[in-house]
Amino acid sequence: MQQPFKPTREQIAAARGKTVSDVISPGLKVLFCGINPGLYTAAVGHHFARPGNRFWPALHRAGFTPRQFSPFEEEELLNYGYGIVNIVQHATARADELSAEELAAGGDALVEKIRLFKPRFCAILGLGAYRLAFRRPQASPGRASQKLGGISTAWVLPNPSGLNANYQMEDLVRIMKELKVAVDLECGPG
Repeated sequence: MQQPFKPTREQIAAARGKTVSDVISPGLKVLFCGINPGLYTAAVGHHFARPGNRFWPALHRAGFTPRQFSPFEEEELLNYGYGIVNIVQHATARADELSAEELAAGGDALVEKIRLFKPRFCAILGLGAYRLAFRRPQASPGRASQKLGGISTAWVLPNPSGLNANYQMEDLVRIMKELKVAVDLECGPG
């Protein structure tokens, strides 16, 4: 495991446009999909790494992991049947810097990954991004009506960024728990 480190302001600024490697393997139970890497995340090279991001604590509180993992342990998720990718690969300071066209192209690329790796569920972490990437303007959080790539049940989760004031931690955990129940019913507990 890479040792955690705190990037400097210069390292964070220099991360614009960088990518973070996918954490993925064939046949996952759930492929968690962020919108795109933030600058802090790209600077350290691990998903959902910015302090204040609620992904890792919510994932644990919803029952996906036996303890709260750090972003630097993201590869451990594969042992539990989970992975992480992004809709758009390159880092920006804020997700609202992405165009609708970039999100739609990223959605198309994600569908190709789904066809290749065949996860049972794909959990998109961002309602607005899901609506644009998959052309579903009326989508709401929870199980979506579509199967991405005809394979993977889409599940829409709130963006776990600490900046997302529309959803508190309890809301995020509740919706993630609903996903965990569905995963356990379809794939078996564990």
